[in-house]
Amino acid sequence: MANKVLVVDDEKLIVKGIKFSLEHDGMEVDCAYDGEEAVQMAKDKEYDVILLDLMLPKMDGFEVCQLIREFSNVPIIMLTAKSDDMDKILGLDYGADDYITKPFNILEVKARMKAILRRNTINSKSEEKKEIIKGDLKIDIAGRRVFIADSEVSLTAKEFEIIELLALNPNKVYSRESLLSIIWGYEYPGEARTVDVHVRRLREKIEANPSEPKYVHTKWGVGYYFKD
Repeated sequence: MANKVLVVDDEKLIVKGIKFSLEHDGMEVDCAYDGEEAVQMAKDKEYDVILLDLMLPKMDGFEVCQLIREFSNVPIIMLTAKSDDMDKILGLDYGADDYITKPFNILEVKARMKAILRRNTINSKSEEKKEIIKGDLKIDIAGRRVFIADSEVSLTAKEFEIIELLALNPNKVYSRESLLSIIWGYEYPGEARTVDVHVRRLREKIEANPSEPKYVHTKWGVGYYFKD
């Protein structure tokens, strides 16, 4: 299912550029050009991410953010050209999840969005499942710990995120490019093989025989999956 994004900015050329780029990536994009319109659209439709400019007609981004927080926990990324507003945003006084300063690169916008979407996907599944047990493998989701036959295995943050994502979505095959986007937060052109390195190291730690894995399997020519 395509991610639904609301872009809020009174600069129509900026909105047009963001909309074009995100739709090119398969996202559904709605646009609002003032604060009141943004609040109403957020009430009328559920979004996965809102890109919210700070300086808006009728109602500024801070007020919009506060009002949306009264009825929704949708991730909000603030767009600002004013450096003196960063402390307010970072202090989360207004309920924003992240901020980007103008002028920005659309690749940075996509990276921040994907990182937030990844966290939300994992967090929502994590709320449903506190631990995963398969054979000798136990994954403590809340504690971010992994055990083999009751002995804790020391994983790096990225190794844990890989096994967590795969185990929360058993039998779903993820390409290297998908894992780069989800785990690392954005694309690393030409670096898809870094996934192979992390998976190999992960297997060496959790598999009795890494060349014949029980948990993290390869679908040749496609990607990796966790066998249920």
